[in-house]
Amino acid sequence: MKLLSINIGKQQSLQNKDRIEITGIHKMPVQGPVQLTELGIAEDFIGSPKHHGGPDQALYIYTEADYQWWRQELGKELPHGIFGENLTIDGTESASVNIGDLLHIGAVTLQVTAPRIPCGTFASHMQDSQWVKKFRHAERPGYYVRVLKQGIITARDEIRMERFSGETISIAEVYRDHYEKRGADLLKKQLQAPISIRLRQRLESDLEKLASATEL
Repeated sequence: MKLLSINIGKQQSLQNKDRIEITGIHKMPVQGPVQLTELGIAEDFIGSPKHHGGPDQALYIYTEADYQWWRQELGKELPHGIFGENLTIDGTESASVNIGDLLHIGAVTLQVTAPRIPCGTFASHMQDSQWVKKFRHAERPGYYVRVLKQGIITARDEIRMERFSGETISIAEVYRDHYEKRGADLLKKQLQAPISIRLRQRLESDLEKLASATEL
């Protein structure tokens, strides 16, 4: 596996339906070494801290295999960074990765925490009103990671993946289940995995609602 591109987003305005958003979704490849901290890349702008960024979603990763699929599907070139990812990697597809899996890049260690769920900002960025639907059904979501070991990375660095040995679930399963009505057993299974804080809060809330409905 290899790190193909490191991408950083600058603050910019984006028309999203009837409002203007301030976002960092449009990311461009950078040259030279980049320092990773527990919050990701310091120079990378986060326009909506409520939904993006933080220690459990420090970086967003997309794969070259998924890019190739989209290039064929859309019939056009798609440069690295256009999906808003911080790191573009080669050697795997995002749906085959599990929550908790580790990516070792030199001295840096990253841990997979959650799939990316498409939103209206993403659709506006892609200039396609049907993009959320297309992205959902493609089931190539990419994934967020937390930074377990900080350090410096450079494009073309080798990556070693280490599978998580504990209770977990695949990115593909978590992604599909987001759009389905989940039962208590499935929610508890996902909560056993080392998922992101935001995803954990959402699952715990759903579990509480199910418990309350059962008691009525």
